[in-house]
Amino acid sequence: MQRFLYLGAVMFLAGSSLSILMSAEHTTDPLPAVRKAISEDKAVLIDVREKDEWNQGHVEGAINIPLSELKAGINSEKLKKLIPAGKIVYVHCAAGGRCLKAADLFKEAGIETRPLKPGYNQLIENNFPKAK
Repeated sequence: MQRFLYLGAVMFLAGSSLSILMSAEHTTDPLPAVRKAISEDKAVLIDVREKDEWNQGHVEGAINIPLSELKAGINSEKLKKLIPAGKIVYVHCAAGGRCLKAADLFKEAGIETRPLKPGYNQLIENNFPKAK
């Protein structure tokens, strides 16, 4: 009986460690490099804030794919149509938290992303162009 309990505990800990290892982390790419890659059309910026936040202001050229849509199970083929192939994909939200969850969901759909810790306001403060 003890052997089974020990084996169960080991499997639980291994599973917990694996899920921690698989969780997204914020990119260390500096904002000037991110801005340059986007302006040179080498990268795309995805805003995972909800539509009402997006409508209050967003970065020029960004794509809005709300986290709620990702959680609801947006089709991976639809995602691949929205996101240009062959580009670095940066993800942002309001304060850096939701983009980590979104990055995990994008990864499940086969799309690698680089979540940004700075949120929308910080991007605007760092010379990302605001959409008109």
